[in-house]
This record gives sequence, structure tokens and C-alpha cells, in this order.
Amino acid sequence: MAYKTIILFLLSIFFQNQCFSQQDTSYLLGDLQKKVNLIVINAIQQRAFPGCVVYASHRGNPILLKSYGYKTYDSLDAVYTSDLFDMASVTKVMASTLALMKLYEDGLIDLDEPLRNYVDGLGWRKISKVTLRQCLAHQAGLQSWIKFYEEIRRNNGRYKGHTISDSRSEDHPYKVAEGMFLHKEFYKRIKKYIKAAPVNREPQYVYSGLFFYLVPEMVQRLTRRPFEVYLQEVFYQPMGLSALTFNPAEKFTLDRIVPTEIDSFFRYEPIHGRVHDEGAILMKGISGNAGLFGTAEDVASLWQMWLNNGSLNGVQYLKPSTIDVFTSYQYANKGNRRGLGFDKPLLEYDSLISSVAKSASFESYGHTGYTGTLVWADPANDLLFVFLSNRVYPTRESKAIYQLNVRPDIHQALYDYLAAIIENCD
Repeated sequence: MAYKTIILFLLSIFFQNQCFSQQDTSYLLGDLQKKVNLIVINAIQQRAFPGCVVYASHRGNPILLKSYGYKTYDSLDAVYTSDLFDMASVTKVMASTLALMKLYEDGLIDLDEPLRNYVDGLGWRKISKVTLRQCLAHQAGLQSWIKFYEEIRRNNGRYKGHTISDSRSEDHPYKVAEGMFLHKEFYKRIKKYIKAAPVNREPQYVYSGLFFYLVPEMVQRLTRRPFEVYLQEVFYQPMGLSALTFNPAEKFTLDRIVPTEIDSFFRYEPIHGRVHDEGAILMKGISGNAGLFGTAEDVASLWQMWLNNGSLNGVQYLKPSTIDVFTSYQYANKGNRRGLGFDKPLLEYDSLISSVAKSASFESYGHTGYTGTLVWADPANDLLFVFLSNRVYPTRESKAIYQLNVRPDIHQALYDYLAAIIENCD
């Protein structure tokens, strides 16, 4: 009986392949494009975001790549598909998790060893005892986040010594904003605050970015290369992904970079060309929690590598078994939907809180970003979806992207398109 089931499954795949390759389904693609246009244009009119780029591919072949709107509401500077967006927390996957996958594969880390084995100076605080697996799956019970910029500000609004200066100097070389320069060893303070942060008595699911601030130090300690250098040399450059970068203003003109928020509480200026995340900017723009920028096509290429079981353009970057480990549910029996670094579909679908389509398979994985980004890969359907926007412009208080269900609706339209092609074959 099992052999019969396998044969029927393989036959269904064969006929489905025949269908996708032989039938004229261009009109269905036109219908998909119309649906996506309506969703996005309505979202822009409702001020969910001033502009965005939508990308989708099936079996590695692009079926959508289109830009919409403008970089801000008060300009005529259109968004182009070649523009770079702040990926926000998608950095957790495209930088931190990517690096750790390779270190895991090379035998340099053990997912079930405690954090103290990989990060110096944690002592015997409770955070030192949580495992890499727990941290990557957000099952360690770490505090969700820390407002580092508030920790260093005095009641009179001035910043504590050895933190922020109003002028550049040898000790304060990194520009955070106009008239704000960061102390060269500020990371030590960030690590100090993370070390002192409370940890739940029992490990439990709490989405937390704190561990990811420590990943660059881990990677440098194990590879003897700075975090961003390791990523560029091992992955981004060999893949030809020149538009995946931290601190994009150092490499690209501002007209190529989509602005995010008009900061009214820390930097007091429009955030453009620098990372939006307040913690990441205090790590000189390079953190494992946020900071990566990219174009839709370069983002898609990296995720296509994962969909291709670790290969891209004939080069094997990761083993299929590594990808299986990291993209699988880790603590589903405890009500936690996360993989290792990767987000996964809800264990029970709820349209009110899901970021992705109801049709997304349980094999699928991805991540969202606070700035209005989402990337989702579905190996069961060989489908990739990339959505890049600056929904935090002009303020993070804008929630329309969630209220209008923009990203899940576009995602579902992609699945409906695939279903329509199969139905057209019958």
C-alpha cells in the first residue's frame, strides 16, 4: 500500500510538471498580477506604506517582480526594483542564522551546548546556561528587547560618559546621526545589559532579539573574521549578491536606498541610509538582530539557495541536511512554532495573527521584518515570496499593513494562482 501511495504521488508530480510546462497559462498570470496590483494600490492609498517591491518565483523562475509607489509620501522619487530596503529582523535569518548554519555544518558549534561556550564574559549568569537551540528558536525565555538608547541617557537628556558624543573623535568615530557619535567600545555596554537581563525561570517561548546581538562576536571568535566579512566572503560575494550589505550608504548613493522612519525620540532625524533598529545602530550598523539591507532580487537569490537544498548556480553552499535541521519546528510540543532562526507557519492557522497565507505548507519557512518586510519560502510548492516595504514611514505607529492583511493576501494570491494552473490541467 505504501508503494502504491508513493507511485501515485510521483505520477501526480509528473503530470503537474507536464501541466506547468505545456499549458498556456499566461492569462492566469495576468489575473495574478491584477490581484496583486489591487491589493498593493489599495494599501498605498490607505497609507500602509509609501512604496514597496513584490517578488515571487515558482521553481526558481520569477513570476512577479514589480515596484510600486514612492519612497516617501511627500516626494516624486519612485520606488524601483533595484532599490535597497532595510530588512530589519529578516537579518536574523539572512545573516545570523546563515552564518550559524555554516558553523554547525563545519562542526564549530553544537546546538545543545550552553551559550557560555561561545560568548566570553557571561560568567555563570542564567543567560550563560541557555543553549544555542533554545536561543535560535526563541525558547530560552530571554527578555524580548532592551531599549539601549534609554539605558545610556540621563534624566537631563544628556548621554552617559563613554557612550555618545556630539562631535567625532578618536574615541567616538562612528556617526549615529547628525551631532551624535558612538564610542568605539560601546558594544561592551550592550553586552553588559544583555548579560544582566532577566531570564525566565523555566525555558519558554518569548520572541527575543537579545541573543542575535551576540552572534557577530560568536562568528568572529570562531572564524577569526569579522561577522560582515565572513558573510561577504563565504556567501554574498560568491553568490554575486552585491546589494546585500550592512551600512549601505557606504557603498550606494542615497537615491538607491529607501528611507524608513522620521525618528522623533532618539536620533531626531529622518532615517535614511542607516539602519532603523536602535540597537543595531548602536553596534555601528552591524548586528545579528537587524542591519542588513538588500534588493528584492538579491534577497530572493539567497533564499532560492535554501529552496535549492543549499545550492545556487551550481555551487553547494550548505548541505540539505543542515537546511532540514534549521527549518524544522523545534518545540512544537510546547506550542512554539519557530525553527532555528526561521519563522514557521502557526501550528493552528489564525487569520488575525498570521503573517502568511493559509495555504503555506508546514514545510515552509521565512521571517518578517519590523520595517515592513517579509520573505517566505515553501519547498512543498517550490514557491518563494519576497515583500519589501517601508511601512514605518513616517512613523512606526502605522499599523495599516497588518489591518489590511497586505502580505498574507498577496501570498494567498500566489497559492491560488498555482492551484488555478493545476485545475486548468484537469
